Amino acid sequence: MACDEPAALSGTFTRQNSSSTGSLDFEPDADYRFVESLEERYKCAYCHLVLRNPHQTGCGHRFCQQCILALRELNAVPTCPVDKETIKMHEVFKDNCCKREVLNLHVFCKNFPDCNSKVILGRYQEHLLQCLFESMQCTNDGCQDQILRKDLKEHLSQHCKFREERCQYCNTYVVLINIKNHEKNDCPDYPVPCLQNCSQIILKKEIEKHHDVCPEAEVDCPYKQYGCHVKVKRGNLAEHENSALREHMLQILNKNSRLEEQISDLYKSLECKEIKIQQLADAIKKCETEFRQYTQLFGNNSNLMVSTQALASHLDKSARLESQVKQLVQMANQQQSKLDLRPLFDTIENVKQKIALMETYEQRLVVLEDQSSKHDRQINIHKAQLNKNEERFKLLEGTCYNGKLIWKITDYKMKKKEAVEGRVLSIASQPFYTSRCGYRLCARAYLNGDGSGKGTHISLYFVVMRGEFDSLLLWPFKQKVTLMLLDQSGKKNHIVEVFRADPNSSSFKRPDGEMNIASGCPRFVPHTVLENTKNTYIRDDTLFLKVVVDLTDLEEL
Repeated sequence: MACDEPAALSGTFTRQNSSSTGSLDFEPDADYRFVESLEERYKCAYCHLVLRNPHQTGCGHRFCQQCILALRELNAVPTCPVDKETIKMHEVFKDNCCKREVLNLHVFCKNFPDCNSKVILGRYQEHLLQCLFESMQCTNDGCQDQILRKDLKEHLSQHCKFREERCQYCNTYVVLINIKNHEKNDCPDYPVPCLQNCSQIILKKEIEKHHDVCPEAEVDCPYKQYGCHVKVKRGNLAEHENSALREHMLQILNKNSRLEEQISDLYKSLECKEIKIQQLADAIKKCETEFRQYTQLFGNNSNLMVSTQALASHLDKSARLESQVKQLVQMANQQQSKLDLRPLFDTIENVKQKIALMETYEQRLVVLEDQSSKHDRQINIHKAQLNKNEERFKLLEGTCYNGKLIWKITDYKMKKKEAVEGRVLSIASQPFYTSRCGYRLCARAYLNGDGSGKGTHISLYFVVMRGEFDSLLLWPFKQKVTLMLLDQSGKKNHIVEVFRADPNSSSFKRPDGEMNIASGCPRFVPHTVLENTKNTYIRDDTLFLKVVVDLTDLEEL
């Protein structure tokens, strides 16, 4: 034993897997009220407080682990403050017997006299986690109220301003203090008055659709294209059409008259252009006649130069005339196409037929959409049922019935980050059983620690769950439980904690609800040990935890 102490006093303490107090601990700086006066043998000879991780010197006096380290740091040759004897570090040893006695001393709850519980010192922190008179902060985001645990449920459901309530209009869950703002600004089903003062109350999401049929909305007269520029409320539109029927007919007649005049002017313009085309054609024939006369007149070589010049002059003139004729013919064709209204009527008739066909298709589409919606709903129901069955099959396939659980935790970094940020504080394993008809159990892990291990350790707890055969089993649960972090190097350097279920603890009684309060190790393994690259507890961002229940003396049904 002595040869191991230098390493122990340097800060690295060997884990005693066989100790039944491995999962017990207490906070050193708390003000504890002991049921019986604290005996001197349980007080540190240096700080005079209750011993925490007691170590005994060669002279027989006991010190807290931190106090013995402090004495060594103060003096190169530390001395005992009681008898002034030199403390020889190789003679210092960890006093586990005293530690067990200290951890089993009974103390009052700090919330005495409201809470009259008396618990052993080693279970003090565990008691505070379930003490009904312990003050705790409201769990709703944004709420800073401190509430007694026994009043927390009522506070969350009735008094907390940051609780979520269902919007009475759209059934969306909204934080209570924001619900009025949600109703006025964001709720699509909030009733609002029509903007046109038609005295109707409409859902906000349908206000634009209502505007298209609102009787108080001002709209243009349907005869605006014929010259009626009156704006009238939609509800009075029929009355306006009846009262202004004569004016509307006159406006239509006037527009038709103007169109007829325009058509007549176009016909006259076309006749003029045709006359001009005929004149140009006659001029071209005259030029051709003159050209033949010149060819006959200047047939000899002596007058060839004059003949050539005259010919070139007539050719240029002929080309210009021909170009003008083509332009006039093209303009005449364009004007004629404008006046030809038969293609326009044919196009209108085709559009009407297409519109009628589209309306038929639209009716069929509505029927098909309704049928498709019904099919989609049936498919979604079947998918949900299939997903439930698949989850149940997976759970049944992975369930162990021999009292052993190997829990694979993947994506460690991401899940620890979620725990640090407070989004997902704990994760639970799949259930396992001591036998086919035995106790139903599971494990719960806090990757960022819980209680005294928060922020520094992984906390691992053992949970008794409600099972199908509880009425046939013996209660309370009394078996020995082993918690392990498995080494993935193959060297089996596992980290192990062992404890036996306390029959007086509510954690091991027959469950009233879905599961009992978890019990286990708030300081199961430090983050520094787990995440040290020299160790092999994490590989590929995955770690393995093992829980083993001792089945000795356990009667099988």
